Amino acid sequence: MPTLAITWLGHSSFRLRTPGGKEILFDPWYTGNPVFVEASRPKAADLILVSHGHSDHITDAAAMAKATGATVVGIWEVATWLGSKGVQHIEPMNKGGTITVKGLRITMTDARHSSSFDDNGFVYLGEPAGFVVKLENGQTIYFAGDTSLFGDMKLVGELYKPDIAFLPIGDRFTMGPDTAAMAAQWLGVKQVVPMHYGTFPLLTGTPELLEQQLAGTGIEVLKLKPGETAQ
Repeated sequence: MPTLAITWLGHSSFRLRTPGGKEILFDPWYTGNPVFVEASRPKAADLILVSHGHSDHITDAAAMAKATGATVVGIWEVATWLGSKGVQHIEPMNKGGTITVKGLRITMTDARHSSSFDDNGFVYLGEPAGFVVKLENGQTIYFAGDTSLFGDMKLVGELYKPDIAFLPIGDRFTMGPDTAAMAAQWLGVKQVVPMHYGTFPLLTGTPELLEQQLAGTGIEVLKLKPGETAQ
């Protein structure tokens, strides 16, 4: 069976090709994303997972779902709002719930942040969330979304035993490298994929600072450039 392929599309946007060949998009934001590489724009998707409603995570979700026929998974308010925008295939859920979509087991977890979209006035889009996704080969990933450090990350590690964590490190609006390093250790992961950094000057955290915080732990930091893929 092929291995997991991870493409960073900038900020918190990722394209994953699972070992079973499914194409997953996380938090698609391409339009107006200053670090997005147009040549890396996904041409296909089976699933789109949206962590919350801020424009730097959801802007291209409806367009990509319509273009690809992908199923969008999100918290109730996000999913139903996207449905009102013409997205045909939605799977609303909420924190603590688990669903199986296209052969992948998806659990929604807590996240500590906010969630709204300026749609001719701010629209409340539920609470922010994270996702645990169990892949076809048994490998498990945790996509934290935008969040601060919170104690129940220890429970995510205990319950789901993720192998890889996608963690925000930019600071100011999310965890910084210091608290992201603590999260990685609580989760018990082997690898961290840093996100939500480098897009704007306000986001000061860097993968190098995260590596310093994780020195001696054995946890690998996967450093990607926008548009770059790792397997």
